[in-house]
Amino acid sequence: MFTKFKRETKRVFLDPVNREIEEYDQSQKLSIILSPSLYWVKKMKLPVKSVREAKSLLPSIFEEILLEGDYSYSAYKSGEEFYLFAYEDKKILELLQVKGVALADVEGVYFAQSIFCELEGTVGINETQALQVKDSLVVLLPRTWAKELQVLDLESLKLSTHTIKLQQFGHIVNRGATYKIATVLVVLIAIISIEVYITAVKKDEIVFAKEELFSEYKLQATMMQNRSTLDKYMKIHKKQKGLRESVGAFLSLSLKKEEKIELVEYKNSSLSVLLSGVTKLRELEIAKILKEKGINFKETLQGSDMRVEMSL
Repeated sequence: MFTKFKRETKRVFLDPVNREIEEYDQSQKLSIILSPSLYWVKKMKLPVKSVREAKSLLPSIFEEILLEGDYSYSAYKSGEEFYLFAYEDKKILELLQVKGVALADVEGVYFAQSIFCELEGTVGINETQALQVKDSLVVLLPRTWAKELQVLDLESLKLSTHTIKLQQFGHIVNRGATYKIATVLVVLIAIISIEVYITAVKKDEIVFAKEELFSEYKLQATMMQNRSTLDKYMKIHKKQKGLRESVGAFLSLSLKKEEKIELVEYKNSSLSVLLSGVTKLRELEIAKILKEKGINFKETLQGSDMRVEMSL
């Protein structure tokens, strides 16, 4: 008679900034908790009842905010609201490989959102970052922003029932790009068909079909209006991308003990960051790091306060 051997489970918080994962033996399985830096999340009410119906809407919901990439989507419901997620399998799998984790040893993959959703206060996850719940969403913030920090104790946390399965080969075909191309082709083919059939006898029926098509894809009345809308959102996307990259550059800085980010302000397409405790030498070092990251900025140093301004 044979008995099934149950492997011990070890919990791991996965974040690009965290140090290497401690060694584990073959008797252990890993529960991977994804840092908010590894996924996008939205909380919202939707005009659907089931998670299955909600998942079909996710590509369009996230389309305007996602950077270029191949994304998978997940969702779960809590009360009347849905928690919606977008993530890149390839990015997570590559990070696991860098950390020395074999996918065969992973028992489950969880979003920090579902694990830390009831967190009170702020918990440090490494030397530079911390977690906090804001408006029911688990967010990542600089450790220096927190006045008091709790110690991260993963083993005391209750694991969620909401898990995801990483697609090892899904990134070979860029599904996001395929969906967009297919949608554009469908629209173009339909519009061309409409132009052809307009010359036929059933003009009234074709006009009706055209109206249905535009309604289905939520297009505006004319192509000129649609191009204008596209240009508008492309500009918004470019500005948001620049803002994320600029803020990310500052959050990734290895600040000295006496240095702090005192203020991050975005106003009138201009991002302003104030750092305190900065010497003249450190001003030059920080400026060099930002230039290497391709950030265009102007900086001033008054006493030990360094102000960096960027136009987006």
